[in-house]
Amino acid sequence: VPGGGAGGGSGGGGAVKTRKPDNTAFKQQRLPAWQPILTAGTVLPAFFIIGLIFIPIGIGIFVTSNNIREYEIDYTGTEPSSPCNKCLNVSWDSTPPCTCTINFTLEHSFESNVFMYYGLSNFYQNHRRYVKSRDDSQLNGDNSSLLNPSKECEPYRTNEDKPIAPCGAIANSMFNDTLELYRIDNDTRTPITLIKKGIAWWTDKNVKFRNPTGNGNNLTALFQGTTKPVNWPKPVYMLDSEPDNNGFINEDFIVWMRTAALPTFRKLYRLIERKNNLQPTLQAGNYSLDIAYNYPVHSFDGRKRMILSTISWMGGKNPFLGIAYITVGSICFFLGVVLLIIHHKYGNRNTSADIPN
Repeated sequence: VPGGGAGGGSGGGGAVKTRKPDNTAFKQQRLPAWQPILTAGTVLPAFFIIGLIFIPIGIGIFVTSNNIREYEIDYTGTEPSSPCNKCLNVSWDSTPPCTCTINFTLEHSFESNVFMYYGLSNFYQNHRRYVKSRDDSQLNGDNSSLLNPSKECEPYRTNEDKPIAPCGAIANSMFNDTLELYRIDNDTRTPITLIKKGIAWWTDKNVKFRNPTGNGNNLTALFQGTTKPVNWPKPVYMLDSEPDNNGFINEDFIVWMRTAALPTFRKLYRLIERKNNLQPTLQAGNYSLDIAYNYPVHSFDGRKRMILSTISWMGGKNPFLGIAYITVGSICFFLGVVLLIIHHKYGNRNTSADIPN
């Protein structure tokens, strides 16, 4: 039937689906390609250039790192002969605090500005629950978060039905030893001026951490209705006597709240500025370190130390980067020499082997 045939023809006349890619240079992989051909003329110069560049850079970085003065004192007190052994089992709320003095001698002068660090070992600030145990809104001065902290702070969110400010495990475990440095000259102890400002990141001090806002600048009133962290001897609004270094913007507190990635770490504690260019910041000689020992570490086999260090354009003392550059440069240079010998010895041979009949 003609009509039926037409209908059948229209029904079967649709576009046939196919999985064949379009006939384009991209989909049919006809685009021009480039593939490097590794020859002795390209590989050997690359090895020698890398070696000649990396080795001097590595030596420069290594020498710069070694020129940095650094002095470290472990004052944990695990050794019976240590002056701080009597404080080994101190608790967070020991009253009065246990004090000890360690005398030491600097063999070499510290010429430029000196940075004073405290160091802790076997302290895992990178634990997931520990890192999350904070409320950034509260630390940024949000008044609603001040009185209603995040649940991430548990079990350091509230105490005696009052919200903790600052809440969380990081703040609760804040380092609270007090370190004082004295120069001893003919049995006379002269205190070294330790600067407590300028030790935190500018963005932390001025952006990330803010005190609560309200009527007046009285921090005691602004923090009313909150309580101190369990392990703290005093509330957050009594961390310092200076208003621009008190409360959540206290720089010791801000430094502590920036958690460390590794279990052995150091954090900046104080700055010792050079007074004039004629005298070194710390002259070679005898010194004493007075410690108010408040921070317990013996229960988890931790260690505490004080570090005095200068810095360079590349930061603190760390020879790893220089050693890495020297190692990579030396390997490349050695491989270049070996490949050059192989190329000189075997490169001119006829590559087509005679096949016997």
